[in-house]
Amino acid sequence: MNPAIAIRQKWQHTDLGKTQWLAISRAVALPILGLLLFMGLWHIGAQQVDTSLGTFPGPVEVKQQWHNLLSEHQAENQREAAFYERQQERNEKKLAANPDADIKWRDFNRRPTFFDQIITSLITVMTGFLLATVIAIPLGICIGLSNNMYRALNPIIQIFKPVSPLAWLPLVTMVVSAVYVTDDPMFAKSFITSVVTVTLCCLWPTMVNTAVGVASIGQDLKNVSRVLRLGWLTHVKTIVLPASIPMMFTGLRLSLGIAWMVLIAAEMLAQNPGLGKFVWDEFQNGSSDSLGRICVAVLMIGFIGFLLDRALLLLQSRVNWDKNAVMR
Repeated sequence: MNPAIAIRQKWQHTDLGKTQWLAISRAVALPILGLLLFMGLWHIGAQQVDTSLGTFPGPVEVKQQWHNLLSEHQAENQREAAFYERQQERNEKKLAANPDADIKWRDFNRRPTFFDQIITSLITVMTGFLLATVIAIPLGICIGLSNNMYRALNPIIQIFKPVSPLAWLPLVTMVVSAVYVTDDPMFAKSFITSVVTVTLCCLWPTMVNTAVGVASIGQDLKNVSRVLRLGWLTHVKTIVLPASIPMMFTGLRLSLGIAWMVLIAAEMLAQNPGLGKFVWDEFQNGSSDSLGRICVAVLMIGFIGFLLDRALLLLQSRVNWDKNAVMR
């Protein structure tokens, strides 16, 4: 090989390696720098704020409350395990003394911990979000395919889309209390209230974006469907859904973000167990640790919201035929 060509290739590989390392450094260093700057401003600003419960908690105090909440959760798990272990030993002794003894099994009256509240909130928000998705996507497809349906439903969408969850909640609470009447309820009324409120507030972005995606399908694809004489369901399955997935997932991501925000307010007012109720209870508690615990909850709410959005983005990258359409 010509020595000049070999040297030129070596320089090109070196420049490419430097470029890659520079890109990786920026991708890692800049977020870390932003977090450090935020932590520093938080630490300095917190010391300047005095509340009725003391100085506003900084990063160190919030970290300490995180460890406290984790310790409380572990202690509650140990109490539950010890309770069932004692009950098991007691029942075994009864059966050993009398094989026909009447054995009773009692459930542990668990005090919901911070992490239990997180699980409860996730169950509630996903229930409301999935219910909204089941309603919004079919309606959005129908609206996008039919101008008459668009004209009929557009006023309703524009009227109810901006309504706050705080306005929906009293109405939903009264309706659920009047309709959901049973001696042996499968779900608590507060859970139903939160789910319905979340559904009403988060279905609109998915519906609107799905309708826009369907209405924006290229004329060439429509012509292909006509030439092949595809039935309505086949047309929707093979043409409409694949072509409208990017806009549909944009609506789903917006809806999930709205659902997560709405849920916190609904849990506060409906007193449904979850992160919203945890924040409200800590606010009402008024102890010296309450502000730190609320800050932990706020950070956890934001972090979970970020993870939910990333999960939908990952799902979109798996089902979308056009990988370049996936948003960052």
